[in-house]
Amino acid sequence: MNNLKLFGKRIKELRKQKKLTQEQLGELVGIDYKQIGNIETGTYFTTMPTLEKIAKALNVEIVELFDFNHTQNKEQLLKEISSLLINAQEDKLRFIYRIIRDILK
Repeated sequence: MNNLKLFGKRIKELRKQKKLTQEQLGELVGIDYKQIGNIETGTYFTTMPTLEKIAKALNVEIVELFDFNHTQNKEQLLKEISSLLINAQEDKLRFIYRIIRDILK
């Protein structure tokens, strides 16, 4: 999947997390909802000022708009988590273990 489509999926994901429609996000940003749709489908990219407005409307930092790790599959996530844990100090590793254990109970 190309980066433009990944970017669009990310915007859509963040918009839905905030329970906003394309129309509502467009209104908050000051652009037509059809443009939001084009961004989300990866057929259009936008300007920096509009990116700033989108990030503000979604209550995220601009960099979070480009965080495509949400598309990783389970195997990729486990591999990345494992590599992070290998380098963790023992006290932090115990803390992480307790958090994971409590979440998965």
